[in-house]
Amino acid sequence: MKHSSVLYFAICICLLAGSACNQFSAEKSTAQAKFTKNTTVEIPELLDRPEALRYGTEWDAVQNMYGAQVAALRQDPSKLEAYLKLAEVFIQEARITGEHPHYYPAALQVLEPVVKNLETVENPDIQQKDLLFRALSHVASVQLSLHDFGAAKTTAEQAVAINPYNAFIYGCLVDANVELGNYSRAVEYCDKMVSTRPDLRSYSRVSYLREIYGDVPGAIEAMDMAVKAGYPGYEQTEWARLQLGHLYERYGKLQDAENQYRMCLAVRDNYPFALAGLAGLEEKRGKHREAEVLLKQAAAIIPEVGFYIDLAKIYQKTGRTAEANTLIKQVEEMLAEDLAAGHNMRMEIARFHLNLTHDYDKALEYAEAEYLNRPQNKDANQLMAAVLLARGDKQKAAQYLKKALATGCKDPELIALQKVLS
Repeated sequence: MKHSSVLYFAICICLLAGSACNQFSAEKSTAQAKFTKNTTVEIPELLDRPEALRYGTEWDAVQNMYGAQVAALRQDPSKLEAYLKLAEVFIQEARITGEHPHYYPAALQVLEPVVKNLETVENPDIQQKDLLFRALSHVASVQLSLHDFGAAKTTAEQAVAINPYNAFIYGCLVDANVELGNYSRAVEYCDKMVSTRPDLRSYSRVSYLREIYGDVPGAIEAMDMAVKAGYPGYEQTEWARLQLGHLYERYGKLQDAENQYRMCLAVRDNYPFALAGLAGLEEKRGKHREAEVLLKQAAAIIPEVGFYIDLAKIYQKTGRTAEANTLIKQVEEMLAEDLAAGHNMRMEIARFHLNLTHDYDKALEYAEAEYLNRPQNKDANQLMAAVLLARGDKQKAAQYLKKALATGCKDPELIALQKVLS
């Protein structure tokens, strides 16, 4: 299970004069923000990584980075750079360890004093602008991870107004607009991103957009370019390779998918998402036992809710009802923990009820809430169509399916839904 412990340090926090509760006054300044003394600040804990996720000296480097920033803040709490570096550590650890309920709130917590200090500065210098830009970029990144897409779009727009020459922030704007269903706008931002910096991050977004618009060969080509632009073994590179494997798998090229998953594991030992990828292939081949073993390996490394959902599906398929029900309760607890930590899991909960509990009323409740939050998004419309079909309302399902098909996406699940409703 995931943790949420916090390590407390009593140090001075960079607050505007007169603030005693982490709230900044409205008065603007032309200089670096002033600070109060003897204010208690909570520095979130760096959770210990499981042995399988330490990857040689990588974990040592992370611990050293964390310790150096904490030490810097103890010595000089006005070092905003240290807060940014802590946020970077927390964001990366969330990706690697799956401890989202701990690390995403932790990242936002250490970014808050940076933003609050700098957004009130009337005539910021170049360094202050850069610090604020980086802080807003990280906030937008976390908001995307928490599925707060509207807020992420707003934050990223604030950041790009400060620095319109940074590829990372255009990536945030691509992601936010894709998730909100603003696909043409996402393409515009993606073009800016690629022209600013053609690299792993920009090529991967080209791939996502090409798939949305039905260009599967182009999507595979772009994701392959993303993988080749990265350094083998780095988490970002292997995540891109994993996505390439998913593309192959989604469109029926199972051996090509397996090759990518195995390559992930060859250069990044025990990469849990690659283990889960192999499990999915074994499941497609009807090898339930092999799939179960791989999923249990993955789940033992990180507490990723998707691994437990896939395990529960195997238990249901193989008639192990009691084990499935026990795991379903565990999944419900994990989803509730994510929600409590500010992670929007409505779509995941809707799919959980659609495919596992078969509580179609609950599935509709969550799917509809997510649809209302982003009514132009292809996936939100596809989910609504699937839930309504399960409830026997084909007429309404067809209305949502029409919107899901609007971009020309050729996802096999979407096409299968189209065939059922045609």
